[in-house]
Amino acid sequence: MAMKFEKKSGGGYLLDICGYVCPHPQIYTKQALGKIKEGDHLEVVFDNPSSSESISQMCEQRGDEIIEKKREGGKFTFIIEKG
Repeated sequence: MAMKFEKKSGGGYLLDICGYVCPHPQIYTKQALGKIKEGDHLEVVFDNPSSSESISQMCEQRGDEIIEKKREGGKFTFIIEKG
């Protein structure tokens, strides 16, 4: 279980935080958003259902927009555009 943050081809970023429970996914997402530029996209992959609400609330408060939400099996994927 290791957090993974990397730049993807095409200019987006990937944050894989599977295996972590609250509040860690929200904290790592906030840190990753702090490292990217306004308008960049961050793909966040996590498997803790309660993190969905906390990440959504944090983005709303910060002015970041979740432009896509997916759920496949036990994994969630949010695409966040930094505001």
